[in-house]
Amino acid sequence: MSPQQRIRLARRHAGLSQAALAAAIGVHRSAVSHWEANDGKLPSMCHFQQLAMVTGVQFEWLATGRGKMHMAADTEFDSVAAADALLVDDPLELRLLLAFREAPLRSRAPLVEIAEQLASMRTGKARQTTAR
Repeated sequence: MSPQQRIRLARRHAGLSQAALAAAIGVHRSAVSHWEANDGKLPSMCHFQQLAMVTGVQFEWLATGRGKMHMAADTEFDSVAAADALLVDDPLELRLLLAFREAPLRSRAPLVEIAEQLASMRTGKARQTTAR
């Protein structure tokens, strides 16, 4: 089975349309269509990882065809990236985090810059910016 066929199978098994999968990953629907096309481009490893998480299949199976398609129940929790875990107690912080995650990729850097500017106005200190 080709990687394109595994992507399509994983998406269908998860009950997602191409548009819904694209929205969950943060890409255009046409990207998912290309990934599933017989002669289409393959996703990046980062997108393969996101595909596996969103569809609930093993990364190794999705990327290489080896192993089982589905995650074992005892490894499912361990497969959640720490950054994806919601360990936020403050409701406002949670709203900010969810808004960031739902924003289009091109809007995320400006959102962070706005938050940093507001924080520096409050503290009187400029924050160190890192390369994006």
